[in-house]
Amino acid sequence: MTPPAPAHHQILIVGGGTAGITVAARLRRAGVRDIALLEPSETHWYQPLWTLVGGGQAPLRAALRTEAEVIPPGVRWLRERATAVDPVAHTITTASGRTLTYGRLVLAPGLQLDWDGIPGLATALGHGGVSSNYRPDLAPHTWELIRRMRRGTAVFTMPSGPVKCGGAPQKIAYLAADHWRKRGVLGAIRTVLVLPEPAMFKVPVFSRALEETARRYGIEVRLRSEMTALDGAAREAVITDHATGAAETIRYDLLHAVPPQRAPEWLAGGPLADPDSPYGYVKADRETLQHPDFPEVFTLGDVASLPTSKTGAAIRKQAPVVVANLLSGLRDRPATARYDGYTSCPLVTARHKMLLAEFDYDLRPAPSIPFLDTTRERTDMWFLKRYGLPQLYFKGMLKGLA
Repeated sequence: MTPPAPAHHQILIVGGGTAGITVAARLRRAGVRDIALLEPSETHWYQPLWTLVGGGQAPLRAALRTEAEVIPPGVRWLRERATAVDPVAHTITTASGRTLTYGRLVLAPGLQLDWDGIPGLATALGHGGVSSNYRPDLAPHTWELIRRMRRGTAVFTMPSGPVKCGGAPQKIAYLAADHWRKRGVLGAIRTVLVLPEPAMFKVPVFSRALEETARRYGIEVRLRSEMTALDGAAREAVITDHATGAAETIRYDLLHAVPPQRAPEWLAGGPLADPDSPYGYVKADRETLQHPDFPEVFTLGDVASLPTSKTGAAIRKQAPVVVANLLSGLRDRPATARYDGYTSCPLVTARHKMLLAEFDYDLRPAPSIPFLDTTRERTDMWFLKRYGLPQLYFKGMLKGLA
């Protein structure tokens, strides 16, 4: 059978999540006409709400839109999955065997959750007290487990390597502990938080605040540690301390697990991957977001190999840089827009309390609301996360307006 004829687009965007839609909307507002967006999913999630769903503070439906609702008018939606890229030939191959050619390529397919990366996790997930807010269908299950728990051991884990929304593995532990405190059962529950980093947060001022939060709830924090195996039938998790090499088996009644994460396989094994990234993320100039070896290729969002946290807030600052530099290239001008590494982690510490951690590549605090002290737990910041940021996302970012 003869494969379909190639289809060419001036700009081809791979990925219809936060980054892909935001870039597409901004390009359309700039007057670019020939834009195609490759995205197989028919659903679009606002993922930052999943933690609040797991903590019983938001309904899952509030995070959901159809993909058709968020595709900008004038952008051609190709409902297929990318399977290969050839930056020399300027081609993307899809799962159906179709070949697409491009003038400029924007890579924003997100990352891949490696549920099999921890032995036993994939088979244990969703039953026997095991859940994860990193799957939307399981976030409501997390809340059910938290709501029903009266005594026992709760374990919250984070894997090594970059993960999307790096604060999420901690936030659900604090929401759970706060709920148990209000129900008067916190003293009967042993809470263990397993983190692979040497500190609770990379920025010292926020690390100190989170240390105090953990102390307040009586949470046992295991730094430089991660879950390395899981026996769902026995309800046992193996926690390995990477500083000493010691392994401890903890029997749990509730386990919230975060899987290891990496670039999609078709990118990780290809010519655009960063050789210095063990997770296969796409190589990019940290300021222009342009591929150093293939200047027609740009990347942003979770798949980009950048020394900053993988968050929607980072994408909000990356997207204008990508668009500006794309437009400069189309006009045969140099890429002059620069991204400074800004990212933001809304750190929910209680039912109506939140810290807003904003910082740049140098881990310097970069507050966007200078007259508020967001290094302290604040109720107004919680309302910003629950109600303000989703509106900013759907009505601002995805429309190319914020």
